[in-house]
Amino acid sequence: MKSLSSPVPVEENRRLRILAEYKLLDTPPTEEFDRLVNLAARLFKVPIALISLIDRDRQFFKARVGLDLRETRRADSFCTTTILSNDILLVPDALNAPHFAPNPLVTKPPHVRFYAGKPLLAPTGERLGTVCLMDTEPRHVFTETDRANLSDLATLVMARMEAHRLEQTKSDSKARFENIAATSPDAIICSDEHGRITFWNRSAEKIFGYLADETLNQPGSIILPDNWRKVYETELLRLRQGERMKLADRTIELSALRKDGTEFPAEFSLSTWVEADTTHIGAIVRDITERRHHEERLFQLASLDALTNLANREMWRARLAQTLANETPATILLIELDDFKEINDTFGHSAGDAALKHIAQQLTSIFPNAIKLARFGGDEFMALLPGNGVQAARRAAQTLINVFATPYNFAGQSFDTSISIGVVLAPTHGTSAEDILSAADLALYKAKSSGKGYYEVFSPALREVAVARRSFERELRLAFENDEFELFYQPQVSTHTRQLTGAEALIRWNHPTRGLLTPLSFIDVLNEKPSAPAIGEWILQTACRQAVRWQATIPDFRISVNLFEAQLRTNRLLYTINALLAETGLPASSLELEIVETSLLRNEAVTKHLFRGLRNIGVGLAFDDYGTGYASLSLLKTYPVSRLKIDRSFIHHVYEYAGNAALVKAIIYLAKNFGLDVIAEGVETEEQFVFLKNNECPEIQGYLFGRPVSAETFTAQFIEHQGPLNFPHARQAVNAVSTEQLMTGRDGP
Repeated sequence: MKSLSSPVPVEENRRLRILAEYKLLDTPPTEEFDRLVNLAARLFKVPIALISLIDRDRQFFKARVGLDLRETRRADSFCTTTILSNDILLVPDALNAPHFAPNPLVTKPPHVRFYAGKPLLAPTGERLGTVCLMDTEPRHVFTETDRANLSDLATLVMARMEAHRLEQTKSDSKARFENIAATSPDAIICSDEHGRITFWNRSAEKIFGYLADETLNQPGSIILPDNWRKVYETELLRLRQGERMKLADRTIELSALRKDGTEFPAEFSLSTWVEADTTHIGAIVRDITERRHHEERLFQLASLDALTNLANREMWRARLAQTLANETPATILLIELDDFKEINDTFGHSAGDAALKHIAQQLTSIFPNAIKLARFGGDEFMALLPGNGVQAARRAAQTLINVFATPYNFAGQSFDTSISIGVVLAPTHGTSAEDILSAADLALYKAKSSGKGYYEVFSPALREVAVARRSFERELRLAFENDEFELFYQPQVSTHTRQLTGAEALIRWNHPTRGLLTPLSFIDVLNEKPSAPAIGEWILQTACRQAVRWQATIPDFRISVNLFEAQLRTNRLLYTINALLAETGLPASSLELEIVETSLLRNEAVTKHLFRGLRNIGVGLAFDDYGTGYASLSLLKTYPVSRLKIDRSFIHHVYEYAGNAALVKAIIYLAKNFGLDVIAEGVETEEQFVFLKNNECPEIQGYLFGRPVSAETFTAQFIEHQGPLNFPHARQAVNAVSTEQLMTGRDGP
């Protein structure tokens, strides 16, 4: 392939001469530079990060991560273009950049698509190379913060290079030393073996505030705070006794002292040499205040959660690994905010952010002696606490739950919050970070299955349950493919005539080994599966086709179908129902869709438009479990529903508790005034039937008239049955399924 043109900066020979002075070309990897490219890769989340030095005909990688090459031809280098100016060179997509598209680094491995590079500026202004980032995927967003962070990294790299260059000067002649010292941005100070200052360059004057004449023959300890002076005097004594200074030929960071008495962080590089039978001490001192600021800022970006200022996942895991390696007993709490998505969806992301900050503040207050607290992402937090006593761990978890049971205020509103917690003890429950985090997830899952505001301490049995659950999920994934699902139907009856008006379609799973399973056994898992929308369409299709067959006998027969929440998140539901009605010939008014309040609120952005479309074509919409939610009244104003379905919990004790009776009457009254139909579910006794009839509830559903049965059985028991349904027949059905009802509870979709 034809070589790409390689532009050359002005005064290229001078640039190459300055680069050579750093003596970094063809040197082996070193920790100080490798640490910076690893930081860059983590900070910007890129697979490739490099420190590139541009030689005459090549680019040499002083440090690299994600790339196996030590050098490339300069003609093939992105960085040779970067050093033409002081600015960052940004290539969002190399394939769409004519100058870079034919580059071998683009057309061949590593197949670079994204590049960002910042020149490395020598103190004298020459651009010696770059700090650069590469990705194999294009990136079209590189913010001002990203630019500032990349510039800070380049500053840190150049500081390390400059320190390396000055280290090399220790072996040069005195004349060359003084020449470099005169132009060095760092303080260069020399003294004799008694510590009396013999040389003080101009940068030392700027950094420490003393003129050279003020320091000559003064003790070198004038630039050291009290806590370092004893170390300095000990080193001088060692030198006068003919021993080697322990700090010689090393670079250390310590506090230095200015003339005005202020301290600042400094980097000292010390050396000794003998000249004319006299031992001399040299110190190169760099003010690293700005570097510390950059390092601290980059450390925060790489290690702390920006919203809460707690540790992030990576930092917390590292501290956990250290704790486990030291065999330090510890308690781990995995904390999750219940209903965080509902807070975001209902009140906005600012309220969600406030809730997360509230949790962080409370954790910091409750656990001041924590080894490490972290936000793990989303609504998950981690606490790493000292000690692994089970009773202390339980008290800590319960304390948190009690604290978060108290409402907190944001923007003038009071928010009810609760948390769920998984508790793990180390090393009792694991000796690796992976084991501990897996155990915490399992304990949290068990806690959440108990409801909101619970904690669970991990036990080995939870792993066995998890294995069984994963097996069950695999079986569920195959159930649809293997035609193991079936629809059952429960009759809906007029209270006035006791005639059949319709049925609710309810899914059942004919499990190969466990027999017939009701939705309580699998619906929560199924709702989260990618196959949920397809299964929902199958339910609609099967129910509509069956309803058409039954309408041949009962023309006004209505079929009710529960919607999966996953169906609301697709854009297909309205199209699917239109197509099904056209295919089956079922009148739109004969189809009713049931949905619960929480599904509406979690998908509010799409459901309003969807429900208007469904009502416009004549499909009925029913609020299932009406009266159990928090926003039921306001939803009646927002959504074009056609029916309210009174929750079975109100019907069950309608005679025993006056409050239940009042609620049922209120819902019936409310529906009438909104022009809505009403149906009561869970009707099991003749007394409940009479109460609902006397209070003008037009329809009921429940074991009093029939349990859910297969289509064939439903046809025989209800479709072919002419006239009003009678109670004796229904009571037999009730008796037949009373055990099932107690064991499985309510039906779902």
